[in-house]
Amino acid sequence: MGQEARPNWDNPVQFVLACVSYAVGLGNVWRFPYLCQMHGGGGFLIPYLIMLVLEGIPLFYLELAIGQKMSLGSIGAWTAISPYLGGVGLASVVTSLYLCLYYNIINAWSFWYLFHSFQSVLPWAECPLNSNQTGPIEECDKATPTQYFFYRETLNISPSIEENGGIHTGQAMCLLLAWILTYLFIVKGIKSTGKVVYFTAIFPYVVLFIYLIRGFTLHGALNGVVYMFTPKLEQLANPTTWINAATQIFFSLGLGFGTLIAFASYNEYHNNFERQAIIVSIINCGTSIFASIVTFSIYGFKATVNYENCLERTRVLLLNTFDLAEDSINMDNVFEWIEKLNTTYPVQFAEIANKLEGCNLESELDTAVEGTGLAFIVYSEAIKNMPVSQLWSVLYFFMLLLLGMGSMLGNVTAIITPLRDFKFTSNISDELLNGIVCVFCLLLGLGFTTTSGNYWFVMFNDYGANFSLLFVVLIEVIAVSYIYGIKRFEKDIEDMLGHRPNWYWKIMWAGVSPLLLVTLFIVYIVNYIQGGTPTYQAWNKELGKSEVMEYPVYGQVFIGLLMVSSVGCVPLTALYVYCKKRKHGNHHTRQRTVNTVST
Repeated sequence: MGQEARPNWDNPVQFVLACVSYAVGLGNVWRFPYLCQMHGGGGFLIPYLIMLVLEGIPLFYLELAIGQKMSLGSIGAWTAISPYLGGVGLASVVTSLYLCLYYNIINAWSFWYLFHSFQSVLPWAECPLNSNQTGPIEECDKATPTQYFFYRETLNISPSIEENGGIHTGQAMCLLLAWILTYLFIVKGIKSTGKVVYFTAIFPYVVLFIYLIRGFTLHGALNGVVYMFTPKLEQLANPTTWINAATQIFFSLGLGFGTLIAFASYNEYHNNFERQAIIVSIINCGTSIFASIVTFSIYGFKATVNYENCLERTRVLLLNTFDLAEDSINMDNVFEWIEKLNTTYPVQFAEIANKLEGCNLESELDTAVEGTGLAFIVYSEAIKNMPVSQLWSVLYFFMLLLLGMGSMLGNVTAIITPLRDFKFTSNISDELLNGIVCVFCLLLGLGFTTTSGNYWFVMFNDYGANFSLLFVVLIEVIAVSYIYGIKRFEKDIEDMLGHRPNWYWKIMWAGVSPLLLVTLFIVYIVNYIQGGTPTYQAWNKELGKSEVMEYPVYGQVFIGLLMVSSVGCVPLTALYVYCKKRKHGNHHTRQRTVNTVST
């Protein structure tokens, strides 16, 4: 392994903050709480922490070591280890490119909601009136105001992926703003990125802490927190719980994208990356738990409000049907009155039985939502019921924006750093090269602002990275352990840190982590095959809700291309190198033959 002179971080703190800003992203806020909800609340922390030790920290350490030793981006680093492995770096770049294309649209949505938060009444707090001013718009009336604002006002979504319309001008402008901000953050390479991460890494914690205090003062918040920390240990016997814990650790730390290799390549040669790998991994894990406490306090508030509204509707129905005194039924005795009236007036009660709602706090808390549904619908629903809702809306969407932008810095760096390592870019300034990458991604990303853009967003999110990253990191750990060799890797680490890695790291790299990755890879393929035709959630404006639809044939073909295009880089590059060496070898053989004959 060799070294080349390149710019360095001003200090180790910048590097740690850059890794934290990159790794701590939207998944900590909208994916981890969902998994806790799905897999037994606090009980999910057991497999999560075990997988952090067995998989997360060792692989994080491995990527930082490669980047720091090589002082090259992903393509250059893996090519230097073995020319046949250059495709591993190329696959990382392709995957990061796919991520950049769709990830910034989330930041565009955050801008959109942030700008709409500066109103006397939040626009998702109530349904707009129809054209006749006689009542709410039918679509909003059948859905909810928060769903209507997201699907109609924000996305202007089409009924299916096959029905496309024009670009949503507002979204396109927000996407442009998101890319301008991204460019300004990376314009001077790590010299500008190193300054920005102080804000993008730290400020979200300030907002989360403020939300934690606010969350615990909300009515019913304790119901959500108790729900989170009440473990359902039977979930530990469910293999899916362990698979999801391992997958969440893997993606939450941002392994396989090439970002960690790129960031570490700007370190001083003797920087203590071992300590930093442990620190960043623990911070990322702690943030997921911290964000979940905040989220579940909001869940508790929302669930309690919905539950009490349900009880109130039931109370009013009983009062009106049985002509009872106004104060005879209250929130505390609704269920007693239901039982009493059903026994006393069975015929009359039977007439309203189909109108009675099944009010249940536990079922409200069990309703699990992830992704954009949690970030832009569930949170918005909770925020609109808070006093001074505009303030909490601005804080929340500003935090989402910073989390998203922090991750974007890493995503773009994973593309630019390998490009910068090539000779043909040596005469191009940082400003120009970074600008070209940003403009290219912006132009392709405009497709996500069309009426069917959200369906393509979901496709990229579901299939653009998961499969390829599992494959890439599996090849990485096998290449280091069995092609480059653990012994040589140990010596490299000793050269940088002054000591060799202990038995824990070697056991993880050589045995445990590869086995876990192979298991995840096989499970992913089996689930994909057993899942049948890929489906997506299409918005039905007539019903005011989402419904499952199958992707059209061209959509399924595109999914296949997404998965193969990045993974295919590994064998194709190896084949290219093999053919090139063979041709080169034959040329030298012929040259030696000619020389012998002439002699």
